[in-house]
Amino acid sequence: MSLTQHDQLVEQLDQHVRELVRREAVDPQRDSAVVRRIAEGVVRAHDDRSLTGQVAPVPDVDSMVGELVARVSGFGPLQPFLDDPAVEEVWINDPSRVFIARNGRHELTNLVLTTAQVQELVERMLKSSGRRIDLSRPFVDAMLPEGHRLHVVLEGISRGFSAVNIRKFVLRAARLRDLVELGSMSAQAAAFLEASVRAGLNILVAGGTQAGKTTALNCLAAAIPGGERVVSAEEVFELRFPHPDWVALQTRQSGLEGTGEIRLRELVKESLRMRPSRIIVGEVRAEECLDLLLALNAGLPGMCTIHANSAREALVKMCTLPLLAGENISARFVVPTVAASVDLVVHLGIDEHGVRRVNEVIGVPGRVENDVIETETVFERRGGELRCTGGRPPHPERYDRIGIDVHRILVGEH
Repeated sequence: MSLTQHDQLVEQLDQHVRELVRREAVDPQRDSAVVRRIAEGVVRAHDDRSLTGQVAPVPDVDSMVGELVARVSGFGPLQPFLDDPAVEEVWINDPSRVFIARNGRHELTNLVLTTAQVQELVERMLKSSGRRIDLSRPFVDAMLPEGHRLHVVLEGISRGFSAVNIRKFVLRAARLRDLVELGSMSAQAAAFLEASVRAGLNILVAGGTQAGKTTALNCLAAAIPGGERVVSAEEVFELRFPHPDWVALQTRQSGLEGTGEIRLRELVKESLRMRPSRIIVGEVRAEECLDLLLALNAGLPGMCTIHANSAREALVKMCTLPLLAGENISARFVVPTVAASVDLVVHLGIDEHGVRRVNEVIGVPGRVENDVIETETVFERRGGELRCTGGRPPHPERYDRIGIDVHRILVGEH
């Protein structure tokens, strides 16, 4: 069968599947299993007719069903990349240049789309997420049904074509011990971090883009005792961890009238009214950092992520972001507040092989000298291994309170 004949056959069967989907009032985005059943029936019926010679046979029935499901229920030519567990991210620079990230490395695919295909894909993705994009708001963050994060920038803001990024939610680690098995950290560091979460220390997870911050935050959150109430606030839902008493909040963009927007700062404030035992912020980027600091400084344990190139730079950024909240916020107030509020900083990075690793864990004793926050390195990567440096974490009394000998954990491998 030639390429043209194949395309014509796919188009014909696609129309038949869509007609049956409409007739049965099926939501193709949410009921993909039903769409697959319909597609299998259509392909099987066509294959039976081909025995009479009336129509061309289907060379590969399973492949044809998969292609039809991707076109009707999934995201067309991008669906194979979304289904591939090795692919971490997909992005479109222009219709003829579709890239993927696999094992931390970028690859240019041989997929060539049309502008109309890209527009249709974006519209379908946004429809499934409940978010929108238009000239008044030319970029958007949204969550796809499988938990993947979609980011779109319209043409005009991006040069030439709309820029599309799909960051897949690839759950390779659910607990800290999983990060040990993946080689991201040592067993000793995992035991220390789990003890620190249970003891109620405030933890800042830092790193660059795609360094594994959200995964690490998920694993840390999984160590929160089940008897505590957790409230999380995110731009879009990305956190996934097992906990019996957890309320997850996400931001909302404004409606067509330009009203109804819910920003991350509002969610942080609102979460404090929900009787939390812990607060988790997916990522601090702006003035919401001030509200988080005020909550942590008031004795509410919490965690968050932040973009930074080192643990020290993460602390500096935590001191800078609250200044965006208003002219009456000064560094004289913020610096000692950060020192008193953040207990541990876990910094992650990607090595030359694309492997995500914890590079350092520093403690923040709470002291400030000449407007510089003092720190003490607890773990540091040396010679490719994450080693305990002998530094002491802050608040040993919190470990003692729950019966954990943190000193024994830290000297265990010396």
